[in-house]
Amino acid sequence: MCLEVTRINTYYGQSRALNNVSFTIGNGEIVALLGRNGMGKSTTLKSIMGLVKPASGSIVLNGKEICGLNPHQIARAGIGYVPEERRIFPTLSILDNLKMGMKRGHQNRSDSNAWTVEKIFHYFPFMKDRTHQKGGHLSGGEQQMLTIGRALMGNPVLLMVDEPTEGLSPGMVATVRDLLIEVRNAGVSILLVEHNFKMAISVADRVYLMGKAHIGYSGTAAALSDDADARTRFLEV
Repeated sequence: MCLEVTRINTYYGQSRALNNVSFTIGNGEIVALLGRNGMGKSTTLKSIMGLVKPASGSIVLNGKEICGLNPHQIARAGIGYVPEERRIFPTLSILDNLKMGMKRGHQNRSDSNAWTVEKIFHYFPFMKDRTHQKGGHLSGGEQQMLTIGRALMGNPVLLMVDEPTEGLSPGMVATVRDLLIEVRNAGVSILLVEHNFKMAISVADRVYLMGKAHIGYSGTAAALSDDADARTRFLEV
């Protein structure tokens, strides 16, 4: 098992943002976390990453408890995080943005599996001939791919991606979808928060649906596609 989240409770002040949230992600699996706005999806990712510390519960990555660690320790343990805001460095070049993601990778990864600049260029070919272009001059979709590439440079075993297709054209949505599948096929597990239901279902092996601050549904992507009641209760506005 790559990640096991067990009964985490997270608060913003006196307000409970996550209520006994539990789920798992297997090795080499894409898991989608879906729900209406304000249900706690992004808070779940931030809690795993240590950006917001859970008040209680357990988060185990490849057998190691990481709940309560600082974000840089969690990154070094093997989690890459792509925030909704992307947060590229607009004045730095593509190459320098990628280098900012370099850190000590997971200890058990072999050199042949390591993400290098050359490997990033294989999966993101548009970057190869534009290494000196400033990040701020890229399109929204290109910035999203740069953010994903930067996260992969840390050699994660788990990549958490928050709303990667928001604001992108249909063509770029398809590009991001295909990229996530390729990253999974390269051995990286993925936790995906995504508002585009069709895109999420097309890549996910399993799906969790969030009600207010809690997990209300779990199942395969195929099962959810056939479950109109679950989609109505947890996804439709």
